[in-house]
Amino acid sequence: MTYDANIEHLRLAYWNILLTAGPVLGVALAVSLLVGVLQAATSVNEATLSFVPKLAVVLLTMGLASGFMMKVMTDYVAIIFETIATIR
Repeated sequence: MTYDANIEHLRLAYWNILLTAGPVLGVALAVSLLVGVLQAATSVNEATLSFVPKLAVVLLTMGLASGFMMKVMTDYVAIIFETIATIR
C-alpha cells in the first residue's frame, strides 16, 4: 500500500468516528449546556440533576441512532475487507 492509500484509510476511519460518535456527543453537549445554564440560573448545584437527564437523553439518542451507526460501521468494515482482499 502506498502512503496516499494509508492516509485515505486514516481519513475514512476518522470520518466514520465522527459519523458514529458525533450525534451522541453533540446531544450530550447540548443537554449538558442546557442543564448547566439552568443550574446557574437557579443556583441549584445537585450532581444528579446534571447526570440523570444527560444519561437518559444519551441512551435515547443511542437507541434512535443505532440503525444509522450500524449501517455506517458495516459499510466501513466492508470497505476495509475489500481493501484487505486486494492486497497481495
